[in-house]
Amino acid sequence: MPFGVDEAGKGPVLGSMFAAAVRCDPADLPDGVGDSKGIPAERRAALDVEIRAVADVAVAEVPVDRIDDPETDMNALTVDAHGRALAGVARDGLAGTVDAGDTDADRFGRRVAERVDATVTVNAAHGADETDPLVGAASIVAKEAREAHVDDLREEFGAVGSGYPSDPTTREFLADYVDSSGDLPPCARASWSTCEDVLAAAEQATLGEF
Repeated sequence: MPFGVDEAGKGPVLGSMFAAAVRCDPADLPDGVGDSKGIPAERRAALDVEIRAVADVAVAEVPVDRIDDPETDMNALTVDAHGRALAGVARDGLAGTVDAGDTDADRFGRRVAERVDATVTVNAAHGADETDPLVGAASIVAKEAREAHVDDLREEFGAVGSGYPSDPTTREFLADYVDSSGDLPPCARASWSTCEDVLAAAEQATLGEF
């Protein structure tokens, strides 16, 4: 049976990134599978359950401390996440598609395959979550894993928003946290420019008090 792999949460300033691998007969997938970004949240959650009922699924998490590690970068972390997720469903002789996280799709596919012990054929394509049903299914599973993670952050920290830099609630959360504690929350990607901007604004405000 073929497989598909995709990730969610590459761009947020808060929390982990997740990659998911889905292996099954595409004909067994529920209707409506596709790029998770275009699916309403309630329907996406239902599809996640339906996909898991008919497919072998594996999820890999990349936490904030790895994202902030100066010895790596997001391209390498995305390759690693895809490889770890794929390793969870891979079997010798299988072939499938991953959503390319590099400008050079073929290079991305080769790097993912190198991280899997099983002998697999990995095709990588840009926008594969919109054209390959199994990659679309993986997109949904990864997005739901990311959403569950953000729900946990809300339980711990309160209103954190979506975690994306463009979200005013997320930016307000970061600013308020720094204002009250003097530092970034542990769920923040400190290496992101958004965090650097928040810290700089807080320092400037402090200097203005003198």
